Amino acid sequence: MYLVLSNQIARFIVVGIVNTIVGYSLYALFLFLGFDYVYALGIATVLGVLFNFQTIGKLVFKHNNNKLIFKFVLVYIVVFFVNLILIKCLVWFGLNEYIGGAIAIIPASALSFILNKFFVFQR
Repeated sequence: MYLVLSNQIARFIVVGIVNTIVGYSLYALFLFLGFDYVYALGIATVLGVLFNFQTIGKLVFKHNNNKLIFKFVLVYIVVFFVNLILIKCLVWFGLNEYIGGAIAIIPASALSFILNKFFVFQR
């Protein structure tokens, strides 16, 4: 059990790095284009969900069931709002949206792993 969990966490980290690069790049691009960080985060999240569903489902949890997309979307809605609240708090404390978004990645990623493992891709 420990080996399976540690392998999943390792795969999640590697896949998460790729997903994070894609998602944060989209977020930063939309900020650069003049979008408010709320909209930048929303658009980046929507665009990243399908990409992340495929990579996390197949590479991390070894699932090919496309019917799980609805649960996955629910997880990303929760993660989106947690992420948004974290960024809002960090901006309120004086950080800019780029740094706030980068810092919020860590707790949002941990929440994403837990919800995906125990709600979306459970065995």
